[in-house]
Amino acid sequence: MLFSFILLFLLLLAAGYLAGLYNRLVFLKNNYLRAWANIDVLLKQRHDEIPKLVSTCEGYMKFEKNILENISALRAQAMGAKSVGDKVRVEQQLTGALAGLYAVVENYPDLKTSEQFMNLQKRITYLENQIADRREFYNDSAAIYNTIIDQIPYTFFAASFNFTRQELFKVTAEDKKDVSIKFNA
Repeated sequence: MLFSFILLFLLLLAAGYLAGLYNRLVFLKNNYLRAWANIDVLLKQRHDEIPKLVSTCEGYMKFEKNILENISALRAQAMGAKSVGDKVRVEQQLTGALAGLYAVVENYPDLKTSEQFMNLQKRITYLENQIADRREFYNDSAAIYNTIIDQIPYTFFAASFNFTRQELFKVTAEDKKDVSIKFNA
């Protein structure tokens, strides 16, 4: 009889321990998913602003049509991306394309001083900054999650319940290049 109670107690203790492991993994997974959802909301807002920006630029930038078409195509790809990894890759390309657009705008003084363009540029820049902040939080959440599912005893449990590693936002090769700064005297 005493043996049965001890065995039952040990079984309940083991079940509680396994439930605790599982609950920790669920908590961490939901945390990085929430972090991604916060990024996704901002990306949607940015995607809503891009057509307005392209439309504003079209009248001024007749010779730069390929830049505007590239931004539109990347926006469409970003909106259609299914996985976080695909979205990360396309969004990084879109960020680079927008930076390229802003550089080309320097050649169009009328566009640079257009109030509509300036407002859109400020709005998109604000969204870019918010996205960067949220990416940092996402990377922290995903890194903690990835670390936990690689540690013993979680690694055995994670594999059993299909908890998989998550891709982090990384700096692109383009973003690592030195910036050329020139002063006109």
